[in-house]
Amino acid sequence: MVSIQSGAAFAKQLFPAIGPAGTTTLRVGFAALILLALRRPWRRSLSMRDLGAVALYGGALGLMNLLFYLSLRTVPLGIAVAIEFAGPLAVALWGSRRPADFAWIGLAVLGLALLLPLGDASGVDPLGAALALAAGGCWALYIVFGQAAGRAGGPAAVALGMTVAAVLVAPVGIAQAGADLLVPATLAAGLAVAVLSSALPYSLEMFALTRMPRPAFGILMSLEPAIAALAAMPLLGEVPSPLQWFAILCVSAASIGMTASARRRT
Repeated sequence: MVSIQSGAAFAKQLFPAIGPAGTTTLRVGFAALILLALRRPWRRSLSMRDLGAVALYGGALGLMNLLFYLSLRTVPLGIAVAIEFAGPLAVALWGSRRPADFAWIGLAVLGLALLLPLGDASGVDPLGAALALAAGGCWALYIVFGQAAGRAGGPAAVALGMTVAAVLVAPVGIAQAGADLLVPATLAAGLAVAVLSSALPYSLEMFALTRMPRPAFGILMSLEPAIAALAAMPLLGEVPSPLQWFAILCVSAASIGMTASARRRT
């Protein structure tokens, strides 16, 4: 999580040079190349149905990254991640019927209500918040489609999905940044973002998941909005207000509660 959010903060510093779409293009493009070299998915044959599942997964992945980076133009990193967390929370809450689950729903709604531009107190740009919320919707689809793609393609699905994401995002990034994408310093920065935000954290996640229970992993992942806010303070100078900190912690606490509740049901 520290790697992902440090990469996001570093990526935001590239916006003046190549814009959020150009930055997304470099991130997913380099990540696809790295994952293709590591996973070599061409060694496994997939049916048309399997390829369709991978294509949906890759499409959700590409849109999620693009919309999230677009939101970062006007929304602080920690707040954008907290709003985006509505996606995985919605997946976790789907089908919940226990009374305790509705308490966690209420806590998540409270946090989001304090962050979303529903009144004068939030101070959050409405368009940026909408983009972050749309990225959360794509995150939910990424989870759902990722399960199907994982069953269809196994480890190769990640590399193929990232390739689909790169193909989807590249035209938008090229249209926005053009030849500026090929500046050597920009390419080097894009490679660093891809390593920090995709290649390294995906590897660390796989390492962690083989050595700890999934519910414990989910509880730790719930700290991501707070980690994003902490990373943005020294790297971007973005300091949330006390009310925004409270809202971010509400979203994280709701995610922790839902994960713990799911563990008890299991």
